[in-house]
Amino acid sequence: MTLFDIPVTGLDGTPDLLARHRDSPLLVVNVASGCALAAGQYPALEALAHEHRADGLVVVGVPCNQFGAQEPGTAEEITAHCSVRGITFPHTEKIEVNGAGRHPLYTALTPLADPEGHTGDVRWNFEKFLVSAAGRPVGRFAPTVDPADPALLEAVRAQLR
Repeated sequence: MTLFDIPVTGLDGTPDLLARHRDSPLLVVNVASGCALAAGQYPALEALAHEHRADGLVVVGVPCNQFGAQEPGTAEEITAHCSVRGITFPHTEKIEVNGAGRHPLYTALTPLADPEGHTGDVRWNFEKFLVSAAGRPVGRFAPTVDPADPALLEAVRAQLR
């Protein structure tokens, strides 16, 4: 079983969002519209998605309201927030990334260590997980790591076609 086999509904209600991107590297990011990091992270993630779309990279936003209640909106409100800001990469339904209600996607992602050795619970909005085209977690980056950070870009480029 790979991450592509984990059922995740898209923000628009379409089933199996990850399966639709099978054989593509993914950058999975828990997002929150009301987070202070959103102003910089969302546009940088969109730029990364746009720059490497032809190479197969898919950035996937995962709305989560577990950190400071910074993503309280409905699917329609989250979609509107993204649309107004020119964010076009796909988003999943709102899910939990930590705790008893942790989605199976994050059960599979969180054992991976980041460069500082952190494993386990997601620490805050905009933590990033890189998934290979084979559906295996291969990289983890802290919430404050900019999508244009050289280490993140090097890891992403290593996964591209």
